[in-house]
Amino acid sequence: MAGHPMTGRPSGALSGSVRLPGDKSISHRALMFGALAVGETTIDGLLEGEDVLRTAAAMRALGAEIERDAKGCWRVWGRGIGALAEPDDVLDMGNSGTGARLLLGILASHPLTAVLTGDASLRRRPMARVTEPLSTSGAVFIAREGGRLPLTVIGARDPLPLDYRLPVPSAQVKSAVLLAGLNAPGETRVVEREATRDHSERMLRHFGADIVIREIDDEGHRAQEILLTGQPELTGRHVQVPADPSSAAFPLVAALLLPGSEVRLKAVGMNPQRSGLITTLQEMGGDITIENAREEGGEPIADLVVRGSRLKGVAVPAGRAPSMIDEYPILAMAAAAAEGRTVMHGLGELRVKESDRLAAVARGLALCGVEVTEQPETLTVTGCGGRPPGGNNQAIATELDHRIAMSFLVLGLAAERPVLIDDMTPVATSFPDFAGLMRGLGAEIAEP
Repeated sequence: MAGHPMTGRPSGALSGSVRLPGDKSISHRALMFGALAVGETTIDGLLEGEDVLRTAAAMRALGAEIERDAKGCWRVWGRGIGALAEPDDVLDMGNSGTGARLLLGILASHPLTAVLTGDASLRRRPMARVTEPLSTSGAVFIAREGGRLPLTVIGARDPLPLDYRLPVPSAQVKSAVLLAGLNAPGETRVVEREATRDHSERMLRHFGADIVIREIDDEGHRAQEILLTGQPELTGRHVQVPADPSSAAFPLVAALLLPGSEVRLKAVGMNPQRSGLITTLQEMGGDITIENAREEGGEPIADLVVRGSRLKGVAVPAGRAPSMIDEYPILAMAAAAAEGRTVMHGLGELRVKESDRLAAVARGLALCGVEVTEQPETLTVTGCGGRPPGGNNQAIATELDHRIAMSFLVLGLAAERPVLIDDMTPVATSFPDFAGLMRGLGAEIAEP
């Protein structure tokens, strides 16, 4: 079997206290904003996964100085807005859609030419959703059919501020537009009818940008307007990266599904635009206690105490999708063990992630003996109210997708039979020590 196969085996109760890897979204932004700031930025808790290391390499190629000290603190000496250097070589963003799309925003308003590429998975992902609005700043993008990487960006010499209404909720598109607006004179405006994660706005403010967020009436709809004053001087800051809620989702669901478990997940990011999974699992009857709530670097964080629970199926409204879009694969595993049907609406965005996650989850669950119905934007899982059947010695195809890989390993812990996945390698993009951390809590994850 190609790749690095791994098996999740039926496990007993999990217990322990862990600090999870740093938040991937915030790690990307800390490196980028540090590179655009004047002076020194220090970053503690940076996620040292492959995706984020690609962003660090790209910002170095654009002229920022970036070092990691012996204690794991990262230091960035920025160039200032508008002062990035033209890179000597192609910028390879690996598997990172966030890194690629946000970087396109930054490059759009810098007078330089750069070429971006990525791995096979990233080269399949659509970039037109960001290049179309960014081209109104004066930037030119030359891409493969469908707006795909490899892609050349010729940044605007005299960038224009942008005024953009998001047609579909996307924090990456919103962030790309705001980042392009940083080096454009005047005011850049973004309108969104559905709130999306606001890490960029929070961190821009932390670095000293002038950003105003207010509710408006948008053609009879309530909407949010974000106004950014262009050409601010960002100043180097300290960033404490919270633990990634998307990574926390895996031990969290595993602990809920294994009776008698009690696990503490420390300093997890509790941004309201990221907490849809916790809300949903609590609605399903999950015993999740939020303790020691506090704020660091503009982001809310807390400790989560999770105990084994009997879950019931629920309907998850489409409006919740932006706050948990990355967590549906692991929610589907929880649904497989819950009692009754769980119906997840508004999942169209999952079809253009690292893989078609909706199809990959449905295929994998069916292989594991779980009743599942896939529709264009809806997934319905009928749970068995206990341990799902599990694997049948046929490997689940992870399709280069880290979240599919980790989700089905968790299912194996809670199933009657082990679940085999075909390739563990993609997990390094977001959660390099996933297997080790889970084993430390008592999970049976091993080579087949």
